[in-house]
Amino acid sequence: MSNDTFDLKRVKQLVELMKTNDLTDIEIKQGDLQITLRRGSHTAVVSGMPVVQPMQMVPAGLPIATPPSSAVQEEPANTTIIRSPMVGTFYVATSPNSPPFVKIGDTVTPEKTVCLIEAMKVYNEIQAECTGKIVAVLANNGETVEFGKPLFRVAVE
Repeated sequence: MSNDTFDLKRVKQLVELMKTNDLTDIEIKQGDLQITLRRGSHTAVVSGMPVVQPMQMVPAGLPIATPPSSAVQEEPANTTIIRSPMVGTFYVATSPNSPPFVKIGDTVTPEKTVCLIEAMKVYNEIQAECTGKIVAVLANNGETVEFGKPLFRVAVE
């Protein structure tokens, strides 16, 4: 890799490494440049010094240049997203043998606990903060989630 840009070949190798090893996140820092690749969240971020090469020169389909079209789609009508209020580990239940707090088809109220997020060895109960029916679970049990990551899609009433 040169000092001012990431090598396209290396980025493709990292994507393959993520697929092969079922990794959800990779973060690499090199000098003032940083690349973060995430599977499942449709997010790739590059920050730091500006890339010398113009964006239109990067081949189409490269994760850092063109986000997937699903990343910019609007939410279906009459739905809302329950998002992670913190960085941590997402859990659907209190233990592996316990039933999930909610599953697809369950009705929730604003006070209903929908999941746990472990942050700094503290388990935080996350409440729905809306009324409706769970139509999708958008995070995987045990997955590390970032602030604002979509966790559930709810059809609001």
